[in-house]
Amino acid sequence: MNSKVKKYLILSGLGAALLLVLALISFFVVDEIKGGAVGDGQNKYELIIDSGEPSSSVVRELAASGMIKSSVYFNYLIKFTRAGNKIKQGVYDINDGMSSRKILDVIISGKVKLVTFTVPEGYNNRQIGDLLVTKKLSPSREEFLKVTQSLALLTKYNIPAKTLEGYLFPETYSVPLNYPLERITEMMIKRFYKKLESIPESKGMKPADLHFRVVLASIVEREAVRKEERPMMAGVFLTRIEKNINLESCATIQYLFDKPKKRLFESDLKIVSPYNTYINGGWPPGPISNPGLPALEASFRPMKSDKLFFLLKPDGSHYFSSTFKEHLEAKKKFIDVLYQ
Repeated sequence: MNSKVKKYLILSGLGAALLLVLALISFFVVDEIKGGAVGDGQNKYELIIDSGEPSSSVVRELAASGMIKSSVYFNYLIKFTRAGNKIKQGVYDINDGMSSRKILDVIISGKVKLVTFTVPEGYNNRQIGDLLVTKKLSPSREEFLKVTQSLALLTKYNIPAKTLEGYLFPETYSVPLNYPLERITEMMIKRFYKKLESIPESKGMKPADLHFRVVLASIVEREAVRKEERPMMAGVFLTRIEKNINLESCATIQYLFDKPKKRLFESDLKIVSPYNTYINGGWPPGPISNPGLPALEASFRPMKSDKLFFLLKPDGSHYFSSTFKEHLEAKKKFIDVLYQ
């Protein structure tokens, strides 16, 4: 190879390298000018991408909301990275401190906005349905209740009932917006069985026997105020059943109302319903709430005694009595004086 050809090749290589460097510099300059962040992140925007929505529509919304500098450049990024078919539906938290490349990365990675909700211990299915409506996770209470009556879910988890009441574990959950109600419900069922693993007495238990424990726990959950009293309370209910005494649980009456009453009256105790344990013997036909772990533990480990009655005192604790006479005396002392 002569020196002229060698020199030409070297100059050509240097020229190509220079062009590449200039191209890269130009790209980063244009990327900063056209694709850099619009602001400092103070302005936030909730971007909702529907299923099947074209990328052009997404870009128009980003431009209209002031989240990107150039829709032309953003469309170029989508084309250059072949991301047109990778954009995922969902709800995304966007802010003006994000560059175009960062925004594109978020919407193709599916890093959707999560909705967090907390189910308090003792909530019944109606209350959970209302909670999900406020969080925009369910269109209505009725839609959620339909899912809780799903034969497929009841069969899958061997729940011998007509509803999932009692098996939706009260805890904090985080799900994407538009997450299917069936999957939210199943998430709570799975959490219930996972928590149940911490109670050795529940292992290998038949569905019908487990259901009885859930019913008991659901009543204890709504009756108890202090956790330490729950085993004693569970023992009272079991003793009453053994002696063929009606449970007479106010919590089962409260379950009949859409919203719990501050005080029950004599007429409330006469409402005709299989859940009215004042006029019906035995257990109610199903759970009246979704109990937490302490109430479940109490139903599996009740504290047996000769106590047959209890009443709520003004300080939040309960007074336990062995006889009806003692119970009436306690009622006069702690309850009746409040309404004189």
